[in-house]
Amino acid sequence: MTAFRAACVQLRSGENVGENVRAASALIREAAAGGATFIATPENTTLMAADAGAKMASSFSAGDDPALPQFAALAKELNIHLLIGSLAIKVSQTRTANRSILFKPDGRVGARYDKIHLFDVTLDGGETYAESNTVEGGNQAVLAPTPWGPVGLSVCYDVRFPQLYQRLALGGAFAFTVPSAFTVPTGEAHWHVLLRARAIENGAFVFAPAQGGTHANGRKTYGHSLIIGPWGEVLAEAGTEPGVIYADIDPAASAAARAKLPNLKHARDFAGP
Repeated sequence: MTAFRAACVQLRSGENVGENVRAASALIREAAAGGATFIATPENTTLMAADAGAKMASSFSAGDDPALPQFAALAKELNIHLLIGSLAIKVSQTRTANRSILFKPDGRVGARYDKIHLFDVTLDGGETYAESNTVEGGNQAVLAPTPWGPVGLSVCYDVRFPQLYQRLALGGAFAFTVPSAFTVPTGEAHWHVLLRARAIENGAFVFAPAQGGTHANGRKTYGHSLIIGPWGEVLAEAGTEPGVIYADIDPAASAAARAKLPNLKHARDFAGP
């Protein structure tokens, strides 16, 4: 469990998949040049579509998605662990999976995770999202093996469900990934609090790369990509512009935090209500 440098890439993805891949790849290269060996990108890395129809028209099955071999080749070229926070992977004619994919330094897929909890909300002001209309939710928690220890995978709205992270931590995760495209109202109210809480509750690092700014389709996302330590301390934070943030990670700090506050060991089953 040696130390390593992690990076979160913040993006402002649009409706052109090729351009989004180019923009993400340039910042991934920048992160690798900065010494990062674990690099994560946000939710919807390759596509922020105007509507459900546009998303389906620009989505591919896992075997046909042109972005996947490009990112696999990039991970191999740069000799990095590369988490593509999520892509819309077509699983039927009417639905996609919101899928996070970790590429290993040899370019092979190390882990896949389909977002379990889908964002179906109406915010103040009438801003409405119904992810479940076109997305097939996952049903499997995933621990991704890395040289530094297991990393628990999640996506965006998952962060509001602490039981997922406790299960991942009890399974051995020393860190969680939370690639996101948070709305501005929920980001301003809850982004930092939720991510720090998941870190503190589980004595784990959190890598949370985000979409940020006003996108071509008019949607606004919160940005503020974060890397958080297992005591809840913010190690690095972005603003709202695309870019890269870094932090040096010592996995032993997770074990130390859990030794100070061994709440994971104290979890008990109980009856009711």
